[in-house]
Amino acid sequence: MFSTARRLRDKGVLGLNERNANFIMRLNPRHFYPRVDDKVLTKELAIAAGMAVPNLYGVIAHQAEVKDFPKIVANQTSFVVKPAQGSGGDGILVITGRSERKRGNFRLSSGMLISDGEIQHHISNIVGGQYSLSGARDKALIEYCVQFDPTFAAVSFQGVPDIRVVVYRGYPVMAMVRLPTRASDGKANLHQGAVGAGVNLATGTTLTGVHNNEIVDDHPDTGALVSNIEIPQWDFILESSARGYEVTGLGYLGVDMVIDNHLGPLILEMNARPGLNIQIANSTGLARRTSRIDEIHDPNDTPAERAAVARREFHA
Repeated sequence: MFSTARRLRDKGVLGLNERNANFIMRLNPRHFYPRVDDKVLTKELAIAAGMAVPNLYGVIAHQAEVKDFPKIVANQTSFVVKPAQGSGGDGILVITGRSERKRGNFRLSSGMLISDGEIQHHISNIVGGQYSLSGARDKALIEYCVQFDPTFAAVSFQGVPDIRVVVYRGYPVMAMVRLPTRASDGKANLHQGAVGAGVNLATGTTLTGVHNNEIVDDHPDTGALVSNIEIPQWDFILESSARGYEVTGLGYLGVDMVIDNHLGPLILEMNARPGLNIQIANSTGLARRTSRIDEIHDPNDTPAERAAVARREFHA
């Protein structure tokens, strides 16, 4: 066991204990956590910084406000309901349309119908804290439903793929595209069965994939190859991710973005505790890259300059 751990460390693989002690605890002040743990606050900070985010239709913060849901979505045919303090995609409802035959019914991304009352019940559970990180009372966000870019159509199942960029001391150091599957119920969450595909930071082109901690070449539902897909507007995505450092004040950060077919790249959320499976998808270790950043770090670098460093240093 110890020889395996030593071998992984020699390859620059970042382990859970080291991540927690030397990255999260050292670089992420606890008083900044609400900036990423509360999605309402994250959205407000991103907007104030001039960053593009999905439009917010409404926030339900109290049980008495749940009845306002029909009014909030009266002019919307598609939208997303999510807990402000949720994690891992739990509690998120993606509504893609309304039923033409049954008034008041909505259609989920899976194609199933859900009633107005069922959505209100779900919102009530969110407000009650069922999906919050701490189990405390929460707020339900109702926001724009991203229309994903057709670039990923062949490697996604009934959901919107997103792009996770890990940012260390303001520099993007690793990225992957998370691709929804049937097993993940259309959600871009690796722990629920989505596929992660590593990304060449220099070119924005996808590399190998990881599914349930195993290296894969193709998507389990569509059969399409997950590698060699060129991500649109990659330079903008890298620079936006680098700007997450100034927005949050966190030195070890996961920035999640989506590419809307009409609006382009949007900041979806940020994370103070990004996971480590991204290393499998990229077939390389985070520790090796963060060590390189420690060597060349310049506190005067702008987000654009830090993105340029990432493209220069991490080209595979």
